[in-house]
Amino acid sequence: QVQLVESGGGLVQAGGSLRLSCAASGRTFSSANMGWYRQAPGKEREFVAISGYLGSTYYLESVKGRFTISRDNAKNTLYLQMNSLKPKETAIYCCSAMEYWGQGTQVTVSS
Repeated sequence: QVQLVESGGGLVQAGGSLRLSCAASGRTFSSANMGWYRQAPGKEREFVAISGYLGSTYYLESVKGRFTISRDNAKNTLYLQMNSLKPKETAIYCCSAMEYWGQGTQVTVSS
């Protein structure tokens, strides 16, 4: 059974940082793109960042320079370092690889 399990969310003040992790099990994703998405209350899910299996990375324009996506294929884990967080970035953050999705982790940024 393939699972993606996110962790690292929480409550942080504006300007603070969090590091999210997405641990995969059941299969390896070293040859697949992996990404982070978020969904705020009442809004559609949006792309945040993607880590290509060949090493490329892409970001939502508004998070460039503040968020960093990385992966450790040996641990089958994807990360998202988030700095200078803003209240409007409060959302459930989910990771995805191929057709698989995690349940998400709540990130709340207080003003």
